[in-house]
Amino acid sequence: MFNRRKFIKASALSATVLAISKSGFAEMPMSKPAVGSLPIVISTWDFGIAANADAWKVLAKGGTALDAVEQGVWVPEADEKNQTVGYGGLPDRDGRVTLDACIMDDKGNCGAVLALEHIKHPISVARKVMEKTPHVMLAGDGALQFALEQGFKKENLLTPASEKAWKTWLKSAKYEPVMNIENKLYDKAAPQKLPGNQYNHDTIGMLAIDAKGNISGACTTSGMAYKLHGRIGDSPIIGAGLFVDNEVGGATSTGVGEEVVRNVGSFLVVELMRQGYSPEAACKEAVMRIIKKKPETAKDIQVGFLAINKKGEYGAYAIQKGFSFAVCNADKQDLLIKGKSYY
Repeated sequence: MFNRRKFIKASALSATVLAISKSGFAEMPMSKPAVGSLPIVISTWDFGIAANADAWKVLAKGGTALDAVEQGVWVPEADEKNQTVGYGGLPDRDGRVTLDACIMDDKGNCGAVLALEHIKHPISVARKVMEKTPHVMLAGDGALQFALEQGFKKENLLTPASEKAWKTWLKSAKYEPVMNIENKLYDKAAPQKLPGNQYNHDTIGMLAIDAKGNISGACTTSGMAYKLHGRIGDSPIIGAGLFVDNEVGGATSTGVGEEVVRNVGSFLVVELMRQGYSPEAACKEAVMRIIKKKPETAKDIQVGFLAINKKGEYGAYAIQKGFSFAVCNADKQDLLIKGKSYY
């Protein structure tokens, strides 16, 4: 029997692949998606391995995906050697460390904090916004006031190493992005220090599915180093840096947040999975839209997406080479996968 809905859906997918091919881009990957047993947690970059390990402690005991992602991203948030997330993060051009984070659960509830200062774990403040207020986002002084009212401790987040890098940067005050500097900063085998005249653009995004099949996600960052005070990227924006739909899956992003925001990237990835795309194919299409809109700009920036669907299939795609993501399930707790890329 002819099914009109399935026919239209299949035709739309075929047209998308054809359009990409004719424009000179590689065709959408058709390989079998990577599958992980449930429960499962995935996160961006190689420092996601340690974050996943703590998230797994929750999942292995039958805990919720929401608790797992919060607990997991605490690890990079508290790591002073990680200059791209949380405590130890590089400051803005005024020397102030401002943090952004958001969290989303399987019921569509979400919370976020933007430009939050003096609080080591912004992800937990974001969860309090979700659970204790009628709002989704709190920013700046208001976010700090709320955090203190909720019992969070006020701390100095500017570490000596990050302060030194900032003061070095002030001598020239030039913006010179370093592609995939997240991996360079966290290379335990050959640790490298961040030169003062360079800036990063990164976050940790984490997605988990618990034993009940429910999905949650978290995203947290110290933002672009030496940014204008008050600058917000994609990380705390629901639909840009993170999006979860428990019927479909979840997605998160990393890289230059402005381009992710302009394309509502994570929401786009989830919607493409709803249409039948595999996680990797959905991530690739989101990347391609950025490249097609700004082909010249895309050559010099990094944006990557990571996604998981309801079945536990996962995938990623980035503009540039070098993007990696970590996977943790009952089979293996320290799996690191090199994401595919356009360039």
